[in-house]
Amino acid sequence: MQSNHRSIVTLLLGGVRSGKSHYAQQLGERAGRVVFVATAQATDDEMRRKVERHRSSRPPHWKTVEEPLALAEAIAQHGPTCDLMIIDCLTFFAANLLDAKADDQISIDGLCSALQAPACSVVLVSNEVGSGVVPEYPSGRRFRDLLGEMNQSVARVASNVLLLVAGLPLALKGEVTQ
Repeated sequence: MQSNHRSIVTLLLGGVRSGKSHYAQQLGERAGRVVFVATAQATDDEMRRKVERHRSSRPPHWKTVEEPLALAEAIAQHGPTCDLMIIDCLTFFAANLLDAKADDQISIDGLCSALQAPACSVVLVSNEVGSGVVPEYPSGRRFRDLLGEMNQSVARVASNVLLLVAGLPLALKGEVTQ
């Protein structure tokens, strides 16, 4: 992931089950020290099973940090300890911000600021929700809009932005990292 000690920020976008997390994990398997930042919270049985499935698919030597809200702080704190940080995912981060009634713009600005010159390369996973049906309820539209704004902000600071479709990465910005 790193080239001449320069940290690379990569945003992986795609629909549900498009291969984003798997691709991020493949990038991590080629890195040395990896910190995996999980934003999902296991609030019910279905989520607990999903979290456990993801956890068991990662190499045991990766450090896992569970951080639902303070991503900028996690990047600052754990970035110096690794070669690659995987943040999976911004979709849950956006939902967590809404649940916490946090200041969305401050959180997005903080995240993007932390991504300007991180101490390690960073791969961020996020869903692309703008191509779907307009949500029926205001809360769904608020979530869709927040995630779309966050994806755009992160894409502006990222070196690489990849769209995954059927497990295949397409470069929207930068290059496909193999």
